[in-house]
Amino acid sequence: MFSLLRPTIVVFLALSLVTGVAYPLLVTGVAQLIFPRQANGSLIEANGRVVGSDLIGQQFDDAKYFWPRPSATSPAYNAAASTGSNLGPTNPAQLDAVRTRTDAVRKANPTQHGPVPVDLVTASGSGLDPHISPAAALYQVDRVARARGVDAHRVRELVTQHIEGRTFGVLGEPRVNVLRLNLALDSLK
Repeated sequence: MFSLLRPTIVVFLALSLVTGVAYPLLVTGVAQLIFPRQANGSLIEANGRVVGSDLIGQQFDDAKYFWPRPSATSPAYNAAASTGSNLGPTNPAQLDAVRTRTDAVRKANPTQHGPVPVDLVTASGSGLDPHISPAAALYQVDRVARARGVDAHRVRELVTQHIEGRTFGVLGEPRVNVLRLNLALDSLK
C-alpha cells in the first residue's frame, strides 16, 4: 500500500515546495528588486510619516479638501473588505443612495449648477478607488478655495497639475489622485 502512496506523497510535497514556497519567494524577490515601491504598497509619505497609498482611497469630508468617490466598504475605504455594492443602476437602493449623495454634493458645492460628475455619487467596483475624474475635481474647486481662503484660480491650477494621463497613453481615463491633491493643498502657502 505504501509503495502506491509514496509517489503521490513525494509529488505532493515537491509541488507544495515549488508552488507554495519557491515560486512566491522568487516572485517577491524579483518584485522587490525591479519594483520596490510598488511591491511595498505604493506608500505615500508626508513629513516623514506614511499617510496613505497611491492605490487605496481615503475618506475626506472636510470642505477644505477634495472629496473622493464614495466607498462601498464598511467602514469606508477598508482594504480588507474590498467590494462593490453589487447594486444595479435601476435598483431602488442604488437610486436612493445616488439621489442622497447628489443632494449632499450639490449642497456642499452651491456655485456649481451643471450635472454632478457620476464618480462623486457612485462607488467604484472595489470600493477603494483613490482617483476621481478631472471633472469631479474641478467641480469641487470653488468649495475648496472658499473653505481655505485661497484664490479659486490657484486651486484650479493645482488640480490641472495633478491630472494623470491614460496609462501608456491609451489605457483608462485621465484621473486625479485625491490624496496627492489634498497633500498638495496642505502645502500651499
